[in-house]
Amino acid sequence: MNIALMAHDKKKELMVQFCTAYKSILIKHNLCATATTGRLVADNTGMPVTLLLSHKQGGHQQINARIAYNEIDMVLIFTDPNSKDAMEDSQLVETIRHCDRQNVPIATNLASAEMLILGLQRGDLDWREMFHNKSRY
Repeated sequence: MNIALMAHDKKKELMVQFCTAYKSILIKHNLCATATTGRLVADNTGMPVTLLLSHKQGGHQQINARIAYNEIDMVLIFTDPNSKDAMEDSQLVETIRHCDRQNVPIATNLASAEMLILGLQRGDLDWREMFHNKSRY
């Protein structure tokens, strides 16, 4: 599966900790991330991560485009609920819309991310692979 990782500035360390804790599951999948988040995850876990542009340079839009083209199977984005950045909020809403259109599971916090990762490990998201292959034709 192709998993996209993003994290607001105050949640980047949490993303690194999450990826470290679930490395044995995540290593079996293809990871992509916005620049800083991806670099931190790769440096701290040793896992390969495809780095996209930074959030401010359009990384969010790159992930949204990949979702729209059905190239992403899961999105983990740790958000800062105390952020007052309207741009981040609007981009988050747009990412959620793309995920809803393409039936891509998305988690915006640690609790939902753990549920998705544990479901991924159990095989609960194998339907996503069939859906992904079917949409190629």
